Formats: sequence, structure tokens, C-alpha cells
Amino acid sequence: MAILITAREWSQDYEWYVHYPIALKAGIKPEIALAIFEGRRPKGMSDDEEIVYDFSMELHKNKAVSDATYARAEKRFGPKGVVDLTGINAYYTLLAMQMNVAKYRIPADGKKLPRLPD
Repeated sequence: MAILITAREWSQDYEWYVHYPIALKAGIKPEIALAIFEGRRPKGMSDDEEIVYDFSMELHKNKAVSDATYARAEKRFGPKGVVDLTGINAYYTLLAMQMNVAKYRIPADGKKLPRLPD
């Protein structure tokens, strides 16, 4: 889910193309992935999904997370889990940057992410 959020925030089509089917196989509901694809907050998320969504979105939008969001993630996933969640967001941001700069194309059967307003 964190990778989908990162791909969406960076409008990184290839990252989305590769990780969307993996996310579905891992149990992310299609309607949750669709909301992320469309740039909307998903409805009907589990508690864990909501924690990951809030943490990842705050990190991307605010370049930090609030104390409350951090505490909720740490309570659920532990300190190592928070480090891992931050690292996943960071790593896939790096990849998104590289692929966007290189104009990395998705395969012909891929669907481009709608571009979000600034």
C-alpha cells in the first residue's frame, strides 16, 4: 500500500503498473487501490491500512508526520516498523524520481495514472 501511495504521489506509472497486482494479491481491496489511483482517500480501510495511508500521505505531503500519526504507527508496528515504513516510502520515492527523470515508459497494456493538480 505504501508503494502504491508513493507511485500515486509521484505520478509514477511504471511503479504503479508493477506493484498494483502485487498489492491486490497481498489483500488490498480493488476499491481501495482505485481510490489511491484516483487521488482520493479510500473508504473502508482496515486499521492497519489507515495507519499506513495516514503515515505515508503525511510524509509525502508534509515532509514529516505528526506526533499523533507517529505514535499510532509505533504502537501498531513498533519502532522498527516505523523505520521500515519510512524506508519503503523513501526508497520508492527515489525510484519514482529516477524513473520520472528517465521518462521510463510502462508496457503497452499499462494504464497511466491521472495527473494530480499541483
